[in-house]
Amino acid sequence: MEPFNIKLPVAGQTATLTILPAEEGLYKIVYYGAVMGAVRAPEDGKDWTLVPEEELVAGDLPFYQGGSDPDRVNVLLDDPTVRTIGAEIQSTVAAGTEEESSS
Repeated sequence: MEPFNIKLPVAGQTATLTILPAEEGLYKIVYYGAVMGAVRAPEDGKDWTLVPEEELVAGDLPFYQGGSDPDRVNVLLDDPTVRTIGAEIQSTVAAGTEEESSS
């Protein structure tokens, strides 16, 4: 699967995140060209989960260093945000699967 972008509403603003599918069920979250985290698809009906930092491998990209840049939306990867990101990923993956099956 190819990388794709999602829009995430944050405190009245919108952050655009790039999602890099990694191993099966694992998706890296990239913000401003750096890996800020990764989420794992739910197993057995559970919620999407944030991959612990010690398990995260950035690969060719640097890790995201937050800051006080006024042009950037402050994205916090808490449980509600992880669930929202997961729902956006599911929606995008489902749409891509439907396109492939109709071709």
